[in-house]
Amino acid sequence: MNAPISVVSARDLSLTFETNDGPVHALSNVDLEVKKGDFVSFIGPSGCGKTTFLRVIADLEKHTSGAITVNGMTPEEARKARSYGYVFQAAALYPWRTIEKNIALPLEIMGYSAGEKKKRIAQTLDLVNLGGFAKKYPWQLSGGMQQRASIARALAFDADLLLMDEPFGALDEIVRDHLNSELLKLWERTNKTICFVTHSIPEAVYLSTKIVVMSPRPGRVTDIIESTLPKERPLEIRETPEFLEIAQRVREGLKAGHSYEE
Repeated sequence: MNAPISVVSARDLSLTFETNDGPVHALSNVDLEVKKGDFVSFIGPSGCGKTTFLRVIADLEKHTSGAITVNGMTPEEARKARSYGYVFQAAALYPWRTIEKNIALPLEIMGYSAGEKKKRIAQTLDLVNLGGFAKKYPWQLSGGMQQRASIARALAFDADLLLMDEPFGALDEIVRDHLNSELLKLWERTNKTICFVTHSIPEAVYLSTKIVVMSPRPGRVTDIIESTLPKERPLEIRETPEFLEIAQRVREGLKAGHSYEE
């Protein structure tokens, strides 16, 4: 059996921002391997470099030392090859465009034909259960539905890697639970590789095959936890001893990381 393909590989990765008040060490000596089909959550306190690491993968920030590859390429090459879709904290939909026109935007930029655009929009709307909402405008949808439309836009050009920066953080718990379940089903159907930033321990444990625990700045990886939960995860799994045990290990990793603040 072939070993899983490495989608993201970081070695001794560091990033320092130069500011007027002196250097800010955002990431320090990060080593991480994300394999094809993984669902990897990044968790840690605010300012620990979770989003920064996602932005380095996406070539929105440049690392200052160490090495990183995305699908065997540099982040810049991966960006130009459209190797990933990116879902931001806010849905970031254009209010003057309908939902289908918002989803069409990356396809327009990439020069897809009208027929191919129509097919891909219909497919991705179905994937996120928004089939009947193509002609609606963002302001006519709830926050949760807007985020699903944002996910559809990121999926429209069928990149293998999905980068998600705390996409459900602003939603209430009931909507968040529902979207967590939907995201797991989507991941199973599409076999995408997902890198997911969150502040929520239950969310990280519920969604992930691997949980990366990060320390306060400078962002270091304090623990990498491989999940032992089955792929089928009803919401009730969060009450099981196995789930609570993993959550406790995440909690301990977060506590241990605070020693870096000195």
